[in-house]
Amino acid sequence: MGLVLILVALVVFIVLATTRFKLHPFLALLAAALLAGFAYQVPAMEIVKHITTGFGGILGYIGIVIAFGTIIGVILERSGAAITMAETVIRVLGERFPTLTMSIIGYLVSIPVFCDSGYVILNSLKNALAARMKISVIAMSVALATGLYASHTFVPPTPGPIAAAGNLGLESSLGLVILVGLFVSAVTALAGMWWANRFIGKDIPLEEDGAPIMASEDYQQMRDSYGVLPSAGKAFAPIFVPIGLICLGTLANLPAKPVGEGFIYTVMAFLGQPVIALAVGLGLACTLLKSDNKRQEFHDRVVEGILAAAPILLITGAGGAFGAVLKVTPLGDYLGETLSALGIGLFMPFLVAAALKSAQGSTTVALVATSALVAPMLGQLGLDSEMGRVLTVMAIGAGSMTVSHANDSFFWVVTQFSRMSVATAYKAQTMATLIQGLTGMLTVWLLSLILL
Repeated sequence: MGLVLILVALVVFIVLATTRFKLHPFLALLAAALLAGFAYQVPAMEIVKHITTGFGGILGYIGIVIAFGTIIGVILERSGAAITMAETVIRVLGERFPTLTMSIIGYLVSIPVFCDSGYVILNSLKNALAARMKISVIAMSVALATGLYASHTFVPPTPGPIAAAGNLGLESSLGLVILVGLFVSAVTALAGMWWANRFIGKDIPLEEDGAPIMASEDYQQMRDSYGVLPSAGKAFAPIFVPIGLICLGTLANLPAKPVGEGFIYTVMAFLGQPVIALAVGLGLACTLLKSDNKRQEFHDRVVEGILAAAPILLITGAGGAFGAVLKVTPLGDYLGETLSALGIGLFMPFLVAAALKSAQGSTTVALVATSALVAPMLGQLGLDSEMGRVLTVMAIGAGSMTVSHANDSFFWVVTQFSRMSVATAYKAQTMATLIQGLTGMLTVWLLSLILL
């Protein structure tokens, strides 16, 4: 029981340090790792070794992938590719299903672009469509926000799911994480859209303060500010070519060896490595550069990407350090035996992630910290198979979206840019993320009945 109390105290420390004392999650997780070492009586001279080994181990592979993915996202954002992607979806679906269209746009754009940035970029498009189709701005806002939120939480190369996969030993199985993540996130996006549809016919007054609600002509002006927009092929290629390569690599490495072990296998396995696949994606993203001095533009975008990736890399590394210390304690065996007797399985990582997310606000921190925490106990929970680990990432992702409220920056982005009152935002956005999280966990549990 003492082992569990120490763990609870560590989780409370992380929450209080990041919320009340405003300590950066990187330092909070490192401090938690150090405290865990002393509390669990790890030999004093070995604590720092475990911290540094865990920090370097997770970043040695996942770090480059996170950096490449972030740089690609910055280039897509600055080039207007996100606008192209959105308009392509509108052309395909038309305007018959406005909330479904917004949900799909958010779902696609948030795979490479952070959901906060994606919402800001697409806000004027969303408002213009709402005005043109005479649909409630609230309904369209929730549909866009939940679509963005779904893929942001479940689908690599978004940093949070990548970090969680790395902590759970899935570096070479990212293709499987992507495939399962695409399915689970699609279900949760539809759940968010279902909730958004409740607001279609409601006349809810908007706040006076906040971003102006753009009409079609304002959207056109914003669109023109990007200059000539890239074609749909160029816009989608930096996302879907790497995802396709990673999935092919996973296929080639299946135990049955479906393509044999010759030249084709070597090519597929090499290109399917996430680092190589994202490097190909970065090369394709370079075709979106459009200034006269492309070398300087590329340099500037790389600098922006590195600056955006730095805190995520540090948090990810610190989560790896925390997990490395927990792995050498008796906590895993004790908790695994206790929890396996309770039979809650995948619901344990979901509940821990949901508690962390609701308490401190960051989805990425919840993904990283929870995956580091549950990694030592996967064997005892019966989740140490490859698919068990993949579904654990999904369960953590479902918890990490439950719920977005006032301590989450995304909540305020949606609130301010949609001009919702805080009370309306809790009914619309926060409730939508609760429904998404519960739906995501139900989907993961049903998958576990089939796949485990």
